Order: sequence, then structure tokens, then C-alpha cells
Amino acid sequence: MGLLRSGINEVIATTEYNAAPMGIIVREGVARMVLFSGSHTAANIEKNGWLVANFVHDPVLYVKTAFDDIPKEDFTEETINGKKMYRLTDTDAWAAFTATIDKQTTEALMITVTLQKEIIERVALHPVNRGFNSIIDITVHATRYRVDHSPELKAQIEYHAAIVRKCGGKRELAALALLMQYIS
Repeated sequence: MGLLRSGINEVIATTEYNAAPMGIIVREGVARMVLFSGSHTAANIEKNGWLVANFVHDPVLYVKTAFDDIPKEDFTEETINGKKMYRLTDTDAWAAFTATIDKQTTEALMITVTLQKEIIERVALHPVNRGFNSIIDITVHATRYRVDHSPELKAQIEYHAAIVRKCGGKRELAALALLMQYIS
């Protein structure tokens, strides 16, 4: 399946001048996603029928795109099979997909994505870093925590924050500081 592997692949998905961390679920060679209804990403996919998965190893960008918009100049336009699509300019690799809506509820949009093109922009080794991995987990918990302020999510945030403090480098620590500003 190219850049994607079996399981949940954490990427920054881009649609029309929109970026957000997302998981692409790959099972038995089929790639699917679940999106929150009402999000910019879901609305753009409903409207345009495509998304780009950006493979990025910057924990600050994961946090920033989870809670804020990034400037238009951070996007690069690509024409894929006659469609204008937008990817992140500063990405290690990207994969463009068409998106088909399989099911829609008031809470979620379930889609299947079909690969159209993928490009590796630069090859870089990223050793496993528990701090980076915990930034991904803490960001997921924090987006949900902002909605319901549950004590269980707060406990998960604190657990992963401790791992970031212990195992993370400068970028992970900066990402943690930014995330804490978003949820305080």
C-alpha cells in the first residue's frame, strides 16, 4: 500500500487550505477514515472528494494543526488527475487520495480513501522517540478533553505529559507547552 502500513497511520491530512492530524486506518489493504461531522476536513471532503496525507515528523505542527489554522502559504497546490489538491509545503512525503463517503451520521463521516499519487520529498531517519509518540496520544486526548473536560482524559494527558518531559527533545517539549496553552 505504499507509504501507508497496516494499522492506524497518523498523518496530517490536508484538504482545501485546511490541515488536521488524522488517523488513516488500513485493514486488509483498504484505507478508511472516520471524521467528526461538522469539522472543516469533513466539510471539504464532502464538497471536493479528496484529501492529502502528509507524513511529517514535527510534533509542534501536529499540535498546532489540531487546534488552529495554519497560513495558506504553508500549502502547495498539486494537480492530481485533473483535480487541484493541497499538501503541506514542508513535508517528508505525501499521498493524494480520492475520498468516498461510506456512511454518514450526525456525529461522524466514514470514508474510504483511494490512492492517486504519492511522493517522497526527502528521506530522513526518525528513530523511535517515546516523547514524540506521546505527543500524538496527548493531542488526541486533548482535542476530546476540550469538549468534555473528563477526569479520565485529564489523567491520560498528565500521563503522556510525563513521558514527553522524560523522553522528548526540544520540539516535543515545545509541542507540550503549546498543547497545555490550548487546553488551559
